[in-house]
Amino acid sequence: MQPFAEWCNLQPKDAAKMPESAWKLLFYTLSWSYGIYLLFFTDYPFFYDPPSVFYGWKKGMDVPTDIAIAYLLQCSFYGHSIYATAYMDTWRKDSVIMLLHHVVTLTLIAFSYAFRYHNVGILVLFLHDVNDVQLEFTKLNVYFKHRGGVYHRLNDVISNIGCLTFGVSWFWFRLYWFPLKVLYATCYSSLQSVPNIPFYFFFNALLLVLTLMNIYWFLYIVLFVAKVLMGQMQEVNDVREYDVEDSKKTPTAKK
Repeated sequence: MQPFAEWCNLQPKDAAKMPESAWKLLFYTLSWSYGIYLLFFTDYPFFYDPPSVFYGWKKGMDVPTDIAIAYLLQCSFYGHSIYATAYMDTWRKDSVIMLLHHVVTLTLIAFSYAFRYHNVGILVLFLHDVNDVQLEFTKLNVYFKHRGGVYHRLNDVISNIGCLTFGVSWFWFRLYWFPLKVLYATCYSSLQSVPNIPFYFFFNALLLVLTLMNIYWFLYIVLFVAKVLMGQMQEVNDVREYDVEDSKKTPTAKK
């Protein structure tokens, strides 16, 4: 069967990256949709009342099945992502940071489940997955702009709009809501609800590292916007990519 990227006549460099983005778009769309269901269509009040993530907390408490399903899916995905980033995906300028991100995320997911901080985890995942949906959707439209040797304006317009909304939502979800809801709950409200709560410094240190990485990646977004405003970039491209002439790590090169 002919690969979909070749059937669409994508440029070779875009065809090589398209499966990665398509897979991630599918996963993040499903996971974020499930997060919406948990936070807005059930009785969980975590989004509107972040301190409630620690109401009634106790060691060894039961994890609701619907939350356990979300954890199983996310843990499996990020476990695979560590391997994929190192050996399968296109190597980028921030791939080392991406590897660190996956390790920190997987650690947070596994230990938050083990120590019953799963309510916080659902809120963290919801606030992060939305940006990945927008990112992968925008990247796919970038890859489809020049297919079959023809420029497609619709994909170009969609990628430009996607880039704009991605930057706004990144700031809103990860740099505004994340500290306001998650860090406030874990750093302050947790001690009010459960004095001497175990692993307080461990989990908050990991969440702060995650915050620093979010700020780091936001600099890439600012860099992109600055290049567009100064006329140094005429179309949407991934500023994390190496130049074509640079040595890139691909599955073939790794072998």
